Amino acid sequence: MKITRKEFLSFSGKIILGAPILNSLFLKPSSALPLSETLNSGDVMIEVKIKRLNLVHTWTISRNSSDFKENVFVKLEKDGIVGYGEAAPNVRYGENAQLTVQRIHEAESIYHSTDFFHYMDIKEKLDNTILDQSCAKAALDIALMDWIGKAFGVPLYKLWGLNTSHAPVTSFSIGIDTPEVIKQKVKEAEPYPILKVKVGTKRDEEIIGAVRSVTDKPIRVDANEGWKSKEEALEKIQWLKTQGVEFIEQPLPSDMIEETAWLRERVDMPIIADEAVKTAADIPKLAGAYDGINIKLMKSGGLLEAWRMIQIAKALNLKIMLGCMIESSIAISAAAHLAPYVDWADLDGNLLISNDPFSGVKVNKGKFIYNDKPGLGVEGEF
Repeated sequence: MKITRKEFLSFSGKIILGAPILNSLFLKPSSALPLSETLNSGDVMIEVKIKRLNLVHTWTISRNSSDFKENVFVKLEKDGIVGYGEAAPNVRYGENAQLTVQRIHEAESIYHSTDFFHYMDIKEKLDNTILDQSCAKAALDIALMDWIGKAFGVPLYKLWGLNTSHAPVTSFSIGIDTPEVIKQKVKEAEPYPILKVKVGTKRDEEIIGAVRSVTDKPIRVDANEGWKSKEEALEKIQWLKTQGVEFIEQPLPSDMIEETAWLRERVDMPIIADEAVKTAADIPKLAGAYDGINIKLMKSGGLLEAWRMIQIAKALNLKIMLGCMIESSIAISAAAHLAPYVDWADLDGNLLISNDPFSGVKVNKGKFIYNDKPGLGVEGEF
């Protein structure tokens, strides 16, 4: 469905009237929520499902290990147009699938009372409604922007005014494992020109050694807050520099900003904030301690906040990476539509799972392959 500018202006001046139909599901404890629910009020329908995404390999970082992830999927429908969204709950931020579903339901009234084309109003209301599950905001935000793109009949990157030829190649992540399994993972990642290696343990030299024994590709390293002192981080980074590492993500715990600034003065390698940055409000205090930031839709609460973060980071002359959690092609495609506007990409979450229920933006030898379908350009079985 395409709309003209005149129709858009007409739509944007309307406010959907009428209170939403409240459902007793809202009052249930999170443990009682079923895996699939549909609520309908007027011409707006929101469906929520939890799907288990199975990992090709056990996924281990400095904090934990997983063989699967339970992500939450949203289907937002109005006027015959359907938008899809996804939430990837992260225990690092106190998130889980059931609580994410609950928060999504608690925010449903926003979509029954606000014109979809007033999506900045919707974002503000979401920010004031969902305070503890950023991924829930992300799922709703992604679904709405998919809907908006489809309403205009254009891919989201065109709505942003971006040139897809400017998108950086994505790295491919290698989780912490035994040297033998790491070597196997690196060999399986042969089509990808850049690797991102998880460290942050007592075995870091062994891990990097295993990678370097089978490839001389550029590598980027993510410690996930694994090093606990600035002195340890300094020693680690100085050694990593000798191994052809391009940059290091989150070497120290997120609250150690002064220590990171101390570290930055002493190392000749870019330091990128990950856990230390969630939303735009976090960025100014990081300037001077970090060389760049890693924006993830699940941390930011969606595409609109990620866009705002990009603007602020550019104004502060910070490098920008787009990252991800373990996600399907819905969330990965959403982030990929912003990729032409950033310096680095690490959007491989869907490449690490064996049962992606959707397809969208593809990856060929690390390069994003966009389609001309409207919105996110995603298809699949909800």
